[in-house]
Amino acid sequence: MALTHSTSTYQPQLTDAGLEAAEQVTAIDESGQARKGYIAAERALTIYLNKREIVTLMTLGTNPELLVLGWLKNQRLVMDINEVQALQVDWETDSVAITTYNPVADLDKKLGRKTVTTGCGQGTVFGGLMDDLDKISLPRVQIRQSRIYDLLSTLNHHNEVYKRAGAVHGCALCEDTQMGLFVEDVGRHNAVDAIAGHMWLHNICGHNKLFYTTGRLTSEMVIKGAQMGIPVLLSRSGVTHMGLEVAQKVGVTLIARAKGRHFLVYNGADNIDFDAIPETSQTVQSMRSSPNADFRESKPCPL
Repeated sequence: MALTHSTSTYQPQLTDAGLEAAEQVTAIDESGQARKGYIAAERALTIYLNKREIVTLMTLGTNPELLVLGWLKNQRLVMDINEVQALQVDWETDSVAITTYNPVADLDKKLGRKTVTTGCGQGTVFGGLMDDLDKISLPRVQIRQSRIYDLLSTLNHHNEVYKRAGAVHGCALCEDTQMGLFVEDVGRHNAVDAIAGHMWLHNICGHNKLFYTTGRLTSEMVIKGAQMGIPVLLSRSGVTHMGLEVAQKVGVTLIARAKGRHFLVYNGADNIDFDAIPETSQTVQSMRSSPNADFRESKPCPL
């Protein structure tokens, strides 16, 4: 599916240095027999911004250009794609060199403040974690329960790296009932950054999109989703309390524990059209609403 996007005439100079996501190895199983299989790759990629070393990311290495573009945008280091002159990945030196047309404003100040997040392997956010949240305006989007189920069914057919090697998280950018882009990486924060890079590069608006992740919805994930302009976040995993607080602050509809026919809406339940309530749930609701279901008035069992 091609995601709807605005026409963008500018493209920075980019390498195309994606690598294989998995490496073949031999392991010994519980019976002492040798078994060949695959494990997820994990590669260090050091970011240099205008020749200044910034940080080293640990990544699969499948989408390095999109990852670094999205990282720059989500860190609020560079906010205009037209400012990026070139982004060159070199796996011989495990580095990526980014050059901009103009010096990055307040770079020392931004790099002077950092938060070590709960991202897999620990992520790092530069600047104030909650900075500029008040400037984010998200649309209120209605979503049908049946659409959530359709998306979950579609997403079950992906996770290719996870199925082959494990040890990765997956994130997807969805529109209506279709998945437009699915990215896997060793950390969920990397996968969301790669999607952010794709959106930034192709000038894709997030206001009519839904973001899915196999990982938990922490404050970092909710903030990044909001920065990408996406009003609905859907997770197979859980939610942290700070993630919920951020969602309430910026108006993100937060849906988690989503698997099969089950999900929990932690924020924005008024935006859900419950048009496909499972029969078992309807039965439970009926029992709970029955006058005979008040256990406080039930008589004790005779001894």
